[in-house]
Amino acid sequence: MPDSSRTDAPTVTSADRRLVAAHPTSMPLDLVVRDPDTIAELTSLAAGDPREQFALSALRIGVLALRQARGQIDTEQIRRESERMLSGLDKQLSEHGRDVHTKMAAMLKEYFDPEDGRLQERVNRLIRKDGELEELLRRQIGGEDSELCKTLDSHFGQSSPLMSLLSPEESQGLLAAFRETFEKQLTTQRERVLNEFSLDNGEGALARLVKELNENHGKLSGDLQKKIDVVVGEFSLDEENSALSRLVRNVDRAQRTITSEFSLNDENSALSQLKSILDSTKDTINSNLTLDDEKSSLARLKGEILKVLETHSEANQKFREEVKLSLNEMVTRREEAARSTTHGLDFEDAVYTFIQQESQRTGDIASHTGNTTGLIKNCKVGDCMIELGPENAAAGAKIVVEAKQKKEYNVAKALEEIETARKNRAAQTGLFVFSKKSAPDGMEPFARYRNDVLVVWDPEQPDNDLYLKTGLTLARALCVRSGQHSEAKAADFQAIDVAVLEIEKRTGNLGKIESSAQSISKQSDTILKTVELSRRSIERQLEILRDKLGDLKRQEAAGENT
Repeated sequence: MPDSSRTDAPTVTSADRRLVAAHPTSMPLDLVVRDPDTIAELTSLAAGDPREQFALSALRIGVLALRQARGQIDTEQIRRESERMLSGLDKQLSEHGRDVHTKMAAMLKEYFDPEDGRLQERVNRLIRKDGELEELLRRQIGGEDSELCKTLDSHFGQSSPLMSLLSPEESQGLLAAFRETFEKQLTTQRERVLNEFSLDNGEGALARLVKELNENHGKLSGDLQKKIDVVVGEFSLDEENSALSRLVRNVDRAQRTITSEFSLNDENSALSQLKSILDSTKDTINSNLTLDDEKSSLARLKGEILKVLETHSEANQKFREEVKLSLNEMVTRREEAARSTTHGLDFEDAVYTFIQQESQRTGDIASHTGNTTGLIKNCKVGDCMIELGPENAAAGAKIVVEAKQKKEYNVAKALEEIETARKNRAAQTGLFVFSKKSAPDGMEPFARYRNDVLVVWDPEQPDNDLYLKTGLTLARALCVRSGQHSEAKAADFQAIDVAVLEIEKRTGNLGKIESSAQSISKQSDTILKTVELSRRSIERQLEILRDKLGDLKRQEAAGENT
């Protein structure tokens, strides 16, 4: 038996119940099918319940068809089928209307929603800060004849394709196209629906239904006529509450909404808001890219550039004056040095004179020993001897100085000779002074090798005095360092070592000054910065050495008193 729970099973009416009450509820049949079409259709189904259900459905359809063919019309069945058809038709029309409305609203929202619509998103990407428009403006800034203005005028001007497309007077515009398309579709749908349910159309669905009923069964009963009138009333535009009238009203309302959103007459419409945004954008661009307005971005940019150029010009002028002043001072110092007592003396005497002046300032004793022999038999190596004074932490320590102005001396030979000088003069530290005229090529102006210090000095250049002063100070610090071994003073020695290393590092930078000075017009900033940094660092480290040496001297004095 067929399953009554299936959705396609027919509804049991009162006539069916009366018919079933007069006959048994089931009847077994053992049939042999010989029709080829029927056999082919049954064979395509799986054996068992599916094939049985299909056979029972086919048997029922055949029985009903034969009954109707004999003229046995079931009025209730016709009414039921008519109601089902009308209900399905109403459902399909409602779903179609909702579907059309939903899709249209979604599509319009996707493109024109002011929050996250594609059109709004594209406009936001175009006009936001650091957006595409601003990037384009940075590359093409000009006057009214610039490519930017021409491009904006061609795309957003009154005669541009976009404004023509959005113009309500343009027959080929976007609004006209939308209006024409919607009117055409609504008219077609309205005519099609009315045509299908009009009794004047002989080929319409309703006319064909009535015609078929009249041909097969004559005039229907009064109840059936009422139902038909109700159906006709539902699809009549004369009835205000009919389904068709409601559908037409919804369609008209949607059409008016769409038309209002694309109307320039309404200030709150989407098209008016879009036009307002474009006009505002165009005005903003024009106001910021004009030189007539002092507050515009382009005018402010021009002012800032002029200020920067003016400041740069003043800085260059000031720098040129400072360079000229520095050069004049250097020339003046060179002339004074030429008139000084060291000018005209040989290199060894000049070194001794300089060391003697520095020793008097620091309380040390300097003596010229180049003409006397030392501890080594018949050896006069060691041009000058410095003995640290009693105020020094390493009082009595000796520094031997060797000055050479000969081309054959290199670093290795200089270290060998200064070592001999230390042994010959019983000195703790050695200072070897190269003449700049005969110094080895590529040699740094200042270097230290354990307890020996090598310096390159030019007595005719006052600026070179810093190298020799630094070498003397470092030699004194090395004397203190080599003469003290107390662990209690390790922190002081560490500070001295740091100061010595810093002096070596910063004094090496002075070589950069000489190379930079040769191209002063191009490397002026490097010269000034390097000179300033080196001078400050050397002065600071020399001060540290002086302080530490003073501390050691005070500690020695305190130890002797105790």
